[in-house]
Amino acid sequence: PADTPDPSQARARSAPAPITDVAKLCVCDLLVAQCDVNCCCDPDCSADDFSLFTTCSVPVVTGDSQLCSQKAAVYSLDVEANPPERIFKLIDQVNPSIFCIHAANYKQALYLKSPEIPTPENFDRLLDKFGGATFNAEPDSWNLDPDAQNPPDANETYRYEYGAPVQTEEAFLRLPSPVVSSWCSDANPAGFLVNQATKCIRSVSVENCDSIQALSMLFYINSSILASVFQVNITVQSIVVQSLDGMRTLLSTSDVLRLPMVLDGLCINAVLGVNYHITHTDTGEIIEAAAAFVLGAISKEALSIEQSFEISFTQENTQPVPLSGNPGYVVGLPVRAGFWPQGYPFPAGFSSNKHSQLTILQSTSTQDCLAAQGARAPVLFGYNMISGCKLRITAAMKCQPLAQTLLDVLKGQSFPEYVASFGNSQAQDVLDWVPITQLHISEQMISNTLQSSCQIPVSLGIEVKWTKYGSLVNPQARIVNVTATITTTTLKQLPSGRERIIPVTSSVVFTDISSPAEPSYKAWPTINIKLPFDFFYPFV
Repeated sequence: PADTPDPSQARARSAPAPITDVAKLCVCDLLVAQCDVNCCCDPDCSADDFSLFTTCSVPVVTGDSQLCSQKAAVYSLDVEANPPERIFKLIDQVNPSIFCIHAANYKQALYLKSPEIPTPENFDRLLDKFGGATFNAEPDSWNLDPDAQNPPDANETYRYEYGAPVQTEEAFLRLPSPVVSSWCSDANPAGFLVNQATKCIRSVSVENCDSIQALSMLFYINSSILASVFQVNITVQSIVVQSLDGMRTLLSTSDVLRLPMVLDGLCINAVLGVNYHITHTDTGEIIEAAAAFVLGAISKEALSIEQSFEISFTQENTQPVPLSGNPGYVVGLPVRAGFWPQGYPFPAGFSSNKHSQLTILQSTSTQDCLAAQGARAPVLFGYNMISGCKLRITAAMKCQPLAQTLLDVLKGQSFPEYVASFGNSQAQDVLDWVPITQLHISEQMISNTLQSSCQIPVSLGIEVKWTKYGSLVNPQARIVNVTATITTTTLKQLPSGRERIIPVTSSVVFTDISSPAEPSYKAWPTINIKLPFDFFYPFV
């Protein structure tokens, strides 16, 4: 009959009833129809077998340890009895944890379903279901509504983790890079949240440039990125045309694709560079993708060209800022800094300064502090730095304006309040930002006359304490404390017509406060005792 089920499907869907009674569970019962030694829950063992046992290999048998309350089978041996006998007790066991399961009502999860055996009748169906690179491992019988017609992968959501390849319809988002040599390899996938910049050499032929896929814009945008329930198309953000002499021109429109073609012995509209920009949510879903192209002309004498590729990631509703590591700081990259936003009575986020960097005074060739006002140099992680200038003081200078001018020279117009503990700390993660502790130290006065003295800042010292965070195999640099110390000195009023030159300095010192790694072993203790003279008898 037509409604007769397939015997192979019947075998696949029929499964033994799950055993939930702990009195019938026995994890040490390995031999079929034979008594396992010291297995007190083995139903094949008799009283004579139990009398020969020395212990119970499994004294307690329970079900799911995450249940709030359950039965437990306790097995023991009464060795004082003659002959020894097994003692069995069934007790109630309570889970002390507040995070426990009250009842397990999903019975199908209590056992594994037998896989369907391939037959000539169901082979094509199984091949369609399991023949691809990925498939849904959940059995069809687990569907609560078997009559619902849901298309495959309709509810599939692509939430990416750090470093996972960005998937597309065909395979993955390509980011060509040199592998063994400097030649381009298109098999390099773009990793999620991994900002990369690569350059490689591509072999070209002007006569056939219109047939080389890697020179066409379509090669980099014709495949959509797999995201949530929809697919994200890669849009063209901008197109820059580069001439043979290197001059670049930004096109006013990027709606029209420019494909490579041969014109007057030149290959025009060839892709020289691609810059991807991916926007994602805080849960790892890609919501937008754009590409900026650099197109150029290739002369017929050229046998190869250099292509550059770059990809960056930005979380939605956040301003893109350059990172200094992922996650830990990289030596030589700027220390990221920011301010506490005004109007927030509670930690809500941070606003960055113009360059999102911690800066110090930049030395100039003239060494004039007043001329150097506004010139700043970024503080690079791991680099101890010192800079300075000279200030010419005359009797006509007022104390308060001079002190404020020197403070602006040392700290800049907007000295940050916080620094990022990691190189990739986001502004909304307030716990990832370390406050800058500001100290003021006064030097000894050079005059005992307080009435004619003036306090002016002469140096700014920044100490950055950092530690190695994470595993010993791949430690990440993390900033834990920043101290900015302003040192002031007291100057007396200069006589009319007199001048004085004082040095003004800025410095940055990085201090590693990482704790030394503890050894994985402990030394044996020293035993200070005297052994008997015949302790090793009969050996010497």
